[in-house]
Amino acid sequence: MKKLLKTTSTLLFAGVIAAGTMMVPVAAQAAGERFVLISHADDADSWWNTIKNAIKEAGAAVDAKVEYRNPPTGDLADMARIVEQAVASNPDGIIVTIADFDVLRGAIGKAIKKGIPVITINSGTVEQSEKLGALMHIGQPEYDAGFGAGKQAKKAGIKSYVCVNHYIENPASIERCQGYADAIGAELNMIDVGKDPLDIEKKVQAYLRKNDKIESVLTLGPTSAHPTIRALTKTRQAGKMYFGTFDLSSEIAKAIKEDVIKFAIDQQPYLQGYMPVVILSLYSRYGIVPSNNINSGPGFITKANIAQVEKLAGEIR
Repeated sequence: MKKLLKTTSTLLFAGVIAAGTMMVPVAAQAAGERFVLISHADDADSWWNTIKNAIKEAGAAVDAKVEYRNPPTGDLADMARIVEQAVASNPDGIIVTIADFDVLRGAIGKAIKKGIPVITINSGTVEQSEKLGALMHIGQPEYDAGFGAGKQAKKAGIKSYVCVNHYIENPASIERCQGYADAIGAELNMIDVGKDPLDIEKKVQAYLRKNDKIESVLTLGPTSAHPTIRALTKTRQAGKMYFGTFDLSSEIAKAIKEDVIKFAIDQQPYLQGYMPVVILSLYSRYGIVPSNNINSGPGFITKANIAQVEKLAGEIR
């Protein structure tokens, strides 16, 4: 499976070479570049393991060294410093999330001014990526993803919700919650739960006890989804509460099969890690870059298709 993914991606991006140019697989003219990916994730965020796998495999496929860096606690000011450190090390390319445009624009701007090619991924928007001067953006439009989730809930008759936000400091998280609210015709309703699993579980339980008319819960990834599963189980609402989440893990997959979670929004993180490495390699070697940004999501994983992706959860999906 992994070899197939490598081959497919190499051939796909070899295919963007203009007509009349020899179509040579990337690895055939290896240059040994060094790229740095900087994320906003804290060390405890397991969702990023898929992206780490992707950059490792992409680096091997194109014979490039790819480093992963992140702020250990998720502090965005720390992330900006890490971006500046990466710029100072003169890599052949930088891959970075736009967790907060205002906080990161200065640091990312230094890379652009220095002539280091930048691809933005995951958080942020195409418009923000263009303002920064990045080559392209690869990710999921967060508001649209939240709106899509809300449309699923609206079909089920849902009119109220709470968004369990474990990284409220990231503006993209609020876009997800706002999109859901707009789709079902509700006001924005979030609880800031932090990242500690026990705290999240307790806060969700406490909120639902005080607000027993809430019809649905939206979580923004495994960090908040796993404790929410436990909270609903302990309050005997598992399977009764309309529960949707972003992203996938083995625990989320299990909850989907057991009808505890209705859907997981899949932004295909493997693409967010693999594709920028391949594209930066093409750009570095041949001056080639796709003319369009890449929307990696949203897709929806439900009980109807969970069997197809479950075995890849946490590694590829």
